[in-house]
Amino acid sequence: MRFAQKELCKTLQMMIPPRSDIIYGPSHAESLVKSLEPSTLQTLTSLTKPKVVDHTKILMLSMTDEMEDIYKELVDLREQLDPSARIYVITVSRLWGTIRKKIFDQTVTSTRSNWIPPKEINNFFEQAGFEVVEQRNSVLIPFRIPLVSRFINRWFSQIPVLRHFAVFTITTVRPLLRSLNSSPSVSIIVAARNEVGNIKNLVHRLPILSPNQELIFVEGGSQDQTWETIQEAIEENKEKLPYQIRAFKQSGRGKGDAVRLGFSKASGEILIILDADLSVPPEELPRFIENLKFDKCEFANGSRLVYPMEKQAMQFLNLVGNRLFGIAFSFLIGQPIRDTLCGTKALWATDYKKLSLQRTYFGEFDPFGDFDLIFGAARLGLKIRDVPVHYKARVYGSTNISRFRHGVLLLKMTSFAARRLRFL
Repeated sequence: MRFAQKELCKTLQMMIPPRSDIIYGPSHAESLVKSLEPSTLQTLTSLTKPKVVDHTKILMLSMTDEMEDIYKELVDLREQLDPSARIYVITVSRLWGTIRKKIFDQTVTSTRSNWIPPKEINNFFEQAGFEVVEQRNSVLIPFRIPLVSRFINRWFSQIPVLRHFAVFTITTVRPLLRSLNSSPSVSIIVAARNEVGNIKNLVHRLPILSPNQELIFVEGGSQDQTWETIQEAIEENKEKLPYQIRAFKQSGRGKGDAVRLGFSKASGEILIILDADLSVPPEELPRFIENLKFDKCEFANGSRLVYPMEKQAMQFLNLVGNRLFGIAFSFLIGQPIRDTLCGTKALWATDYKKLSLQRTYFGEFDPFGDFDLIFGAARLGLKIRDVPVHYKARVYGSTNISRFRHGVLLLKMTSFAARRLRFL
């Protein structure tokens, strides 16, 4: 059953990058875990209290082989985990239970052979202070049939009806925060191009999100006086505002490049993006901070498709495209997300640093930065939550988006991500 392990590893390698610190159990899963090229490796039973460092990946191939009391042992493990740790629980379907030991090269006879369904495993974790982030299926055919097995496993194991016949269910779990940071510092990033009429209004309307916050403008390629207006706003508000305003000129092109520049200059613990066109009211930013601060999610994604919109706020074809992309993305990332292209998003700076290190996995051709962040967050196993916002019509200027040209590019990026996230 080496073939089944190799097929499973293709999914695990997407979730657990090489050189990760891995703790695993049960002990007979060693050969599978080593194929993931870990930096450090230890079993759950090797130490009374395993040393769990930041960003540790914990791989559990069975909840019964080496656990006498699942709830108690999960609670004990939770007390040692950094919030950035991720647990991946692999369950073999009852349909394929008779070949389970062969799949994992298990030579020692287990004294406990009872099967625990994924829903009951989720229940154990939730009671012990964890949250389920995502569940996916993998491998329909666990044995090699030339030209057939690989094709079926890649393209059909994710189909809604057929996936119920898959060999493996992989559940991603995160530990909930034990102590909440009541006043994290915040950096607000605003990419501004041809937005001279919105700059001072944005500064005036921006709420206080933290005792320690900063506003960062990134300007590039403007045909008007946007840069000069930003400088005026900085000078005018030096003594008036309880936070600092900084500004940078981008050397690259596109909003995605501007946001990445802003993030690289930011000092806040929370990073939040706000569009300069004020179509999302700045007054609604506190709800993004609260979702992160109170650990309701790790990636807060603005959703404009809940509240009624102002007339002319979004063209009909844009609305249809956004809804379709939302359906596609929800399937690809395994978490519900309705509005992929809302410019307002927030995440922890520590998570962004991890995300930026894996950017080459998806490529760097996203001109907006939305897909880059969402796909990166999904691969890290971050909990993503939609935050409903009101969407207003632009009061100054015109959009910088080309509906058809950028639409084709977004379709290409979605197709590419499908092969990197779901159809592996």
